[in-house]
Amino acid sequence: MDILKTRADIAGLSVFSALKKHPLIQSLDILLESVFAEADPLDLIRGWADFAGNLALLAQQDSFNSFYSLISFLTITDDNAFTRKLESQSYASRTTGSMDLDQISPALCALAKNDLSRLGRLAGFDLPGLGAHLAELLNKAGLGESASSIIKEAQVLSSNAAEGGSGFNVPAELFPRNADWGEALSKLGEYIRTHGAGELGLYSSFSWSGASLRPVLNPDPIRLTDLSGYEDQRSIVTANTLRFLEGKIANNLLLYGDRGTGKSATVKAVCNEYTERGLRLIEVRKERLPELSAILDILSSRSLRFIVFIDDLSFESTDDSFTSLKGLLEGGIESRPDNVVVYATSNRRHLVKERLSDRPSSAEAANAASTGDVRAFDTMQEQFSLADRFGITVVYTAPNQDEYLRIACFIGQQRGILNGAGEEEQQRFRDNALRWERWFNGRSPRTAVQYVEWVAGGAGFPWES
Repeated sequence: MDILKTRADIAGLSVFSALKKHPLIQSLDILLESVFAEADPLDLIRGWADFAGNLALLAQQDSFNSFYSLISFLTITDDNAFTRKLESQSYASRTTGSMDLDQISPALCALAKNDLSRLGRLAGFDLPGLGAHLAELLNKAGLGESASSIIKEAQVLSSNAAEGGSGFNVPAELFPRNADWGEALSKLGEYIRTHGAGELGLYSSFSWSGASLRPVLNPDPIRLTDLSGYEDQRSIVTANTLRFLEGKIANNLLLYGDRGTGKSATVKAVCNEYTERGLRLIEVRKERLPELSAILDILSSRSLRFIVFIDDLSFESTDDSFTSLKGLLEGGIESRPDNVVVYATSNRRHLVKERLSDRPSSAEAANAASTGDVRAFDTMQEQFSLADRFGITVVYTAPNQDEYLRIACFIGQQRGILNGAGEEEQQRFRDNALRWERWFNGRSPRTAVQYVEWVAGGAGFPWES
């Protein structure tokens, strides 16, 4: 264990310099500074507690198994000039089939290579050795119990380090233990080729928090093969998305129709289908629409492809949210980036709640017809115009009885409920599916899912009690 060399590696980070401010690495650097100076025993204990606490918290949140795997993860998800350049090169290489590091500045490559070597040495830092050295200093101060605790904690925190880069989402072969990470430039490029850089490369779905993009840690895993019915509607969404991924002109989509018909599920399933091709889902709530400009500033600088997803879109009036979305769709002063499309779902055909007061009276209509004054119609026409600005409207209507039963049976087979079932049992399943929709939410794919989930739970039905 060489404390000064480890601190020099942390201090020397240039391209990956943001990692110096990460709470885990920062707390380790502070601890090493205290140990090197043989600081007050209580400061040593506080320094160890801060470092161990940061490590334990991160391990609990993201299922890391060691300090080594955590540093591997932080390295591969760091968002910097080099990884952004790799992302840009990797997007171009999807058509050529190869990653060309020669297109990146030699100086930038050299700095990144040295940083990777530093991070590899940091990942292999001897935590048990640090714990033993701390224990020696604490024993001299008569703090034997604290010394013993730190030795045990250091062993636990490094117990799986020999497994190498086996942490969450980091391939073990990318950053192997006892190897120079600086030699992994090409491998890192290939990884980013299929994933992208930083958090946008690691996660498939994000939500806009009002200040930044927040990764969705547990996204809905639904895939296209999980859906039944509405094949024509899904084919439109899929075809438009593939055009978008291929760099062709694609339309903004409005998925409109009855509630529970699978509009949102379709969008999520399509995104999950093409994550490996660089597609990301960005969910923006209606009240955040005035912040679209800030969102587009972030997305436009990336080489990935983004669907800005607005679920259950509707407006009570033509407010700032309405104006912001309208400006994006129709092409205002700030145009929509080529790597962004907007997919929205709504139960309202015209998106804005229409009031009788918005409609011109008979007298106003007659006067407008005779004088050519159309101002009486302006409010209503303004509200109706937003939906028309989506390039394609995909309509989802409630299924008829046969379609509803087909969807329920499809889901039942997926869940294994109907596997091996005889005709009588299948008929009972269909009869109860019809009773369920009459008792509860009406016919829809969502109702079918709720019915099958109830059957899977093994309980009886309300009408049987």
